[in-house]
Amino acid sequence: MSLNPPIDNWQGKCIWIIGASSGIGFALAERFAALGALLFLSARSLEPLEKFTIAHQNSTALPLDVTDVVSLKDAYAQIVNKHPIDLIIYCAGYYSPMRAQDFDLQVALKHMHINYLGALNLLSACLPNLIAQKAGHLSFVSSVAGFSGLPKSLAYGPTKAALTHLAEVLYLDLNKSNIGVSVIHPGFVKTPLTSQNDFEMPAIISPEQAALEIVKGFEKGEFDIHFPKRFSLFLKFLRILPYRLYFAIISRSTGL
Repeated sequence: MSLNPPIDNWQGKCIWIIGASSGIGFALAERFAALGALLFLSARSLEPLEKFTIAHQNSTALPLDVTDVVSLKDAYAQIVNKHPIDLIIYCAGYYSPMRAQDFDLQVALKHMHINYLGALNLLSACLPNLIAQKAGHLSFVSSVAGFSGLPKSLAYGPTKAALTHLAEVLYLDLNKSNIGVSVIHPGFVKTPLTSQNDFEMPAIISPEQAALEIVKGFEKGEFDIHFPKRFSLFLKFLRILPYRLYFAIISRSTGL
């Protein structure tokens, strides 16, 4: 049974992707454009958004900074004054590997401001209208790093765990109002963020593969869109183990 209304026809659907300048967000924009959706694309970097809109009709660039709630509210107003939004995807993200021995408060706070507080800023911009119209879908790109603690994820993992928790609570609050909510848990994806990693990344996939998995998840009405399954299901299994076993397996498998 689907937890959200399946979206089986993308033609003319109005989609706002926040964090669309590279990686998964950019790949999603390309995929939705090919499916005939009407796109509004946001990120701090204007140049890649403008290049995309030149190459793709029915797409509009709305540059913004997710840490600025006013810019999010302005962008949201620009869209809804023209079209009701069918799907909002929060794909903005920041990642810098960190362990306790190298703790940096400013870097940790940057993760929090972009990965989590930016999502709260988005809710401030769009929730009142979504609740009033009793339609639409909110989706948040979290990470399998949010399932449970992983080495080098001291700043990143907790923010993604918070984003997952946020999506779970929103689903409980909004489902009966006919508003879809989903959370996306990618494994390792070849993006500018993961290029910082100096370790082997199991089951790594391309942004285009990630976009295909995400679209399939929307079409099935899934709440938890996680992939690649051979990796994400293993991590889901690990988190139900007693901590003694979990810590031992993670330490042995990562060498950290």
